[in-house]
Amino acid sequence: MLQGGGALGAYQAGVFESLGAAGIEPAWVAGISIGAINAALIAGNPPDRRLARLREFWTLVSGRPGPPAGPWVDALPHPQREALNEASAWQVMLLGVPGFFTPRVPPPAWQPSGTPAAISVYDTAPLRATLERLVDFDRLNDGPMRLSVGAVNVRSGNFAYFDTARQRLDARHVMASGALPPGFAPVEIDGEHWWDGGLVSNTPLQHVLDQPGQRPRAVFQVDLFPAVGALPRTLPEVSAREKDIRFSSRTRLNTRHELQRQAIAQAAQRLWHKLPPALRDDPDAQALAGLRCDAAVDVVHLIYRSQPYETQSKDYEFSRLSMQEHWDAGRRDMAGTLQDPRWLQRSRRDGGVRVFDLSAGSTAPAVSEVHPARGDAG
Repeated sequence: MLQGGGALGAYQAGVFESLGAAGIEPAWVAGISIGAINAALIAGNPPDRRLARLREFWTLVSGRPGPPAGPWVDALPHPQREALNEASAWQVMLLGVPGFFTPRVPPPAWQPSGTPAAISVYDTAPLRATLERLVDFDRLNDGPMRLSVGAVNVRSGNFAYFDTARQRLDARHVMASGALPPGFAPVEIDGEHWWDGGLVSNTPLQHVLDQPGQRPRAVFQVDLFPAVGALPRTLPEVSAREKDIRFSSRTRLNTRHELQRQAIAQAAQRLWHKLPPALRDDPDAQALAGLRCDAAVDVVHLIYRSQPYETQSKDYEFSRLSMQEHWDAGRRDMAGTLQDPRWLQRSRRDGGVRVFDLSAGSTAPAVSEVHPARGDAG
């Protein structure tokens, strides 16, 4: 499950690289915004080309001139590195991102009212061309890996998932999931217009757990904004912290709700089987028995944790240097998690919900179980 987060999405590509190196091939990928793009690149290519397509995309979008990587960059004091990142972000705002989006010319205020150009700062036509070149949509729809991408209906405000288990998807569905206003125009699909799913929920966990599962499942949830952070000292730090809280709080709330619902459903099923036969026909007992109950669910949680020199522009700072840092962090965190004894030696269970947060620097419990009575992980 891949969260939205713009330029930070290279972290997800690094996570996928380590999954592939461990021989783990997901049966289903779900994403929102940049997570939808990464998910489409994965589901829309054969196993031996997925990593190469991810690398091709991230190399393309980070292709504007910038500072080369090297020891000299690592030695820079944080203020100087922050200045480099900010210069890169300004370049994106002024010139756009190769293969992704370009500025509207003339700008929206001079465009005809009611047109896509009048309600968005950038044109995402380059992204459509990139997706159609890098993604095999026949394979995406007919292949063995399921894909789901989330978007919100601009007119009704309702959130929905486009899912290959229910319909055929094309580049429009992926672009709709990442059409974040006012930067990008809504995407029209069958007469309806869609914006970035992150406006409502920045994680696809709810959709994944809403689908029935009869066998134990391992869910890899990859988030790009940390909930925990330091007290801001400057106005730029306030903006960065606000963005982290805004996106991570939705993810945290949805995650807690969905895992609690799973735990309650499993507890209800266990209770129903303990009832004497005479009570099982009681309407309340039947209501409990009717709750959809999955087998055991293990959620592996990975969160990108920002560097001190990254500011509120980190999700639209597409320099090659930062892209590679994000990619390496994802690869490192996933590899460390998969090699952690607490993951390798976990017990196999038929029921229950557990959360594994094993990456370095995490402040959450390494392994926690969701308790129905409390609704949290403890």
